[in-house]
Amino acid sequence: MTEARVGSFGVYGGRFVPETLIPALEELERGWREALADERFRAELHELATTYAGRPTPLTLAERFAPGKRIYLKREDLLHTGAHKLNNALGQAVLARRLGKRRIVAETGAGQHGVASATVCARFGLQCVVYMGEEDMRRQRPNVERMRLLGAEVRAVDFGTRTLKEATSEAIRDWITNVETTHYLIGSCVGPAPYPELVAELQSVIGREAREQVLAAEGRLPEAVVACVGGGSNAIGIFHGFLDDPEVRLVGVEAAGAASLRSGRTGVLHGARSSVLADEDGQIADAHSISAGLDYPGVGPEHAYLRDSGRAEYVTATDEEALAAFRDLARTEGIIPALEPAHALARARDLDAELVVVGLSGRGDKDLAEALAALRPDGK
Repeated sequence: MTEARVGSFGVYGGRFVPETLIPALEELERGWREALADERFRAELHELATTYAGRPTPLTLAERFAPGKRIYLKREDLLHTGAHKLNNALGQAVLARRLGKRRIVAETGAGQHGVASATVCARFGLQCVVYMGEEDMRRQRPNVERMRLLGAEVRAVDFGTRTLKEATSEAIRDWITNVETTHYLIGSCVGPAPYPELVAELQSVIGREAREQVLAAEGRLPEAVVACVGGGSNAIGIFHGFLDDPEVRLVGVEAAGAASLRSGRTGVLHGARSSVLADEDGQIADAHSISAGLDYPGVGPEHAYLRDSGRAEYVTATDEEALAAFRDLARTEGIIPALEPAHALARARDLDAELVVVGLSGRGDKDLAEALAALRPDGK
C-alpha cells in the first residue's frame, strides 16, 4: 500500500491504495486541477446544472413541522433523479470525458448515487457498472429497476453485510482491474485524494445557494445548519457554504448504529484515513441503519477534521427517531423525505436554535416499503 498526503485534512485523508492505482489518481488530480482552471468546464457544468439537473433548488420554510422554530429545508429532493447525488455525478462524468474514460464504475447503498451515475452515463453515452449489496438491493428495489432502465449493469455483492461497505470494496477491485479505461465515480466525500476534495467542491453548490437563499428570506444567517452524515457528501456540500461564518453552528447527524464520528476511532477505510467503526485490532466493524445511505462504517476525512477542530459537531438519531420525523414531515408539510435526511430532521426540531437550515438531501419514494413496514399498520 502507498500513502500520499496530497489532499489531506490534518491527519486525515491521504492515499492508502495499491501501487497500480497511483497513476490513475495522479491523472485524476491533474485533470481536476486543469478543469477547475478552465472556464469551459465551469460553463458546461453550470449549463447542465440549470437546464438538465434543475438548479437552483428552492429553500422551503417548514411552517408546521416544528412549532416555535423557523426550519428551512434545502430541497435537494427536487433535483433531477431525486437527490443531491446528481451534482457530483454530473461533474465527475464531464471530468471523465475530459480524461478519455468511456467506462464508469460506481458503488451505491441507498441507490441514489447509482441512479445518478446511470443517468449521467445515459446522458453522455458511457458504459456504466454499479455495485450494490444484496441487502440494499432488497431495501431499494425501485432504484435498482431505475438503474437498469437507464442502461446500467447492476452487479450484486453477496458477501459480508451485503451493504455499502462491500459494494465499495468491489467497485475498487473493478477499478484496479480496468484502470486504463475506467473512471471510478465515487459517490461520497470518501476515498483516496483527490476524491474527498473533488466531491466536496461539486456538492458545495448546495451550501452556496442555501446561504444566499436564507439571507434573502430572513435577512440574516441561520443559527444552525443541520445535515445527515453517512459518507457525508450532502453535509459537506451544505456546510461549505457556511464554513467561514463562525456564528453558524454546523451539525452533522449520524445514524445511531453507524456513528463513526461519535464512537469510531482513527483508521483507514477504502483508501483514506478517517474516523471509522473498528475494534481494538483495527478490524472494521459492521454498521447498522434503517437508512441504506447511512449504513456505512466510515466517513469523509474532512468531517473528521471538522470534528477535531471544533468547527462542526456531530450527534446521532435512532431508527425510531428518523421514522417519526419521516412520518411527521409528510403529515405536516406534504413532503416525504428520504430516511437519510429524516435523521437530520429528527435532531433539527429539538436543537437549541430558532432559525435552522436542514439539508433535505433526497425524497422518500425509495424508502416507502422499508419505512411503512417499520411503522405500525396505522402509520404511527
